[in-house]
Amino acid sequence: MALVEVARFHSDIEADLARAWLAAEGVDSVLFDTGMSWVGAAIPVRLMVDEADEDEARRLLSRDRGEWA
Repeated sequence: MALVEVARFHSDIEADLARAWLAAEGVDSVLFDTGMSWVGAAIPVRLMVDEADEDEARRLLSRDRGEWA
């Protein structure tokens, strides 16, 4: 199993909402670099999924590009 990045966020809250939404849609994910948002844009929170779920995760996230991009 290899993890791939499907999105970046500058807020832990936004990242966790995206993670929870993917989970509700049946896609497991994990957040990297949480707690680093105090650094600002320098270290974004990364939303990671298994490479087998990458296409589905990207499809789901692109449904509302303004919210999750």
